[in-house]
Amino acid sequence: MNDWIALVITFLLALLWLRINNFFAHRGWVPSDISRKIIHMGTGPIFVLCWLLFSDSSYARFMAALVPFAITVQFILVGKGLMKDQSAIDSMSRTGNPAEILRGPLYYGIMFVLLTVIFWKDSPVGIIALMLLCGGDGLADIIGRRVKSHKLPWSERKTILGSVSVFIGGWIMAVGVLLVYIASGVFPFSIAILSWKVALIALAGALVESLPFRDIDNITVPIVAVILGYLLFI
Repeated sequence: MNDWIALVITFLLALLWLRINNFFAHRGWVPSDISRKIIHMGTGPIFVLCWLLFSDSSYARFMAALVPFAITVQFILVGKGLMKDQSAIDSMSRTGNPAEILRGPLYYGIMFVLLTVIFWKDSPVGIIALMLLCGGDGLADIIGRRVKSHKLPWSERKTILGSVSVFIGGWIMAVGVLLVYIASGVFPFSIAILSWKVALIALAGALVESLPFRDIDNITVPIVAVILGYLLFI
């Protein structure tokens, strides 16, 4: 497919997903904390699967990265108060303070831009890191806050079930997306080898996510996934 057409399709799908969830949160149909995580979990797989629409040209990765870059710029403008977008604030902040978008959501966008440019379709490492960020961290917040479970000894804000959700959600999303890439002939891995390697990375990501640090999971989890991914896949 022509890369410009692929870019338009990718941008429209990502924007549609974002705007649908912004609308639901703004109307009060979905709580803002849930909407925030639904956006978190769904945008990544949509974007990464759209990579398959792009060619193998040297500039394709940079064109694809324009999508998260544009969304990240929007985060900055809204968070700084330079752009009025109440639906975005309702869906991506916990308390309605636009400055919150300059933390977790902004870090999320930055990691997507960097991992797209650095890894692209050349390696599964970037895809695994992004899917662990989407599926693992997103699912943990939804389940960990709503299902009672014992607190972790080293992190009073995190629960055992939440950490298990990071592992399971990250593993399922990463393996699921990579299976599409394997079926498309991009990666030559066997499912068995892929599954246990992703499981190790997801476990490491779950341990890092469980640490008592606020708002930096969107940075620390993919960084650890990249480091371990290098050791296992490259």
